Amino acid sequence: MDIDLIALLMLVAFCAGTIDAMAGGGGLITIPALLAAGVPPVMALGTNKLQSAFGTAGATFAFWRKGHIDLRRSWRLALASFGGAAVGAALVQAIDPQFLAGLLPVLLVAMALYFLFGPRLSDVDTHTRLAPAGLLLAVAAIGTYDGFFGPGTGSFFTLLLVTAAGMGATRAVGHTKLLNLASNLAGVIVLVAGGHVWWVLGLSMAVASVAGGQLGAALAIRFGGRAIRPLLVVVSLALTVKLVADPANPLRVWLGI
Repeated sequence: MDIDLIALLMLVAFCAGTIDAMAGGGGLITIPALLAAGVPPVMALGTNKLQSAFGTAGATFAFWRKGHIDLRRSWRLALASFGGAAVGAALVQAIDPQFLAGLLPVLLVAMALYFLFGPRLSDVDTHTRLAPAGLLLAVAAIGTYDGFFGPGTGSFFTLLLVTAAGMGATRAVGHTKLLNLASNLAGVIVLVAGGHVWWVLGLSMAVASVAGGQLGAALAIRFGGRAIRPLLVVVSLALTVKLVADPANPLRVWLGI
């Protein structure tokens, strides 16, 4: 691949890493860019998982360093996310994920409406509304979804942690990075084992993704819910538009579009 194209993809990874650290949805930017650059679809997914894992790891460390991640409270959740993603990556090889492509836009719109019209996001923790076992199962389910399909995983984790775990906005996003890191690692392991990673490109983009993740984490910590809430709405709606714009999306068939 031409060095100029690699440099452009690194810039894309930096921007995606910044947005992803604040509200998720970085793959909305990087995967189309990789496909447009001529990377085969499965190779694009594997390469994106690799660079995203590095960026998410950097953002996770930044949130942890500032005290926004409680590892003693969340390591079990991370394991549940990892295990769920491994199961999802295995399931996707046996089950057609197209039905999720039709359901997901509806869920994303509902999520955007919640963040837009629901209670104001604050950085103050509230009481937990879900028992620990239930929270573990919910995290494992989202992790399974990430390994199986993927778009919107970060937003789903954040919504769960705010509404069910009672976390403030910044802590919820910080713990989302940890859970996303766990699910990304499971995906990377599966895709590396299958030989679906372009190492030179993935590692080059990873450098930029780490830098973007640091910037995004700093902005999220600095501005808290004021910045996170509108970004969550924008990312959810952007993912919806992207999915519905696909002529193969089952929702278009169901609605006769």
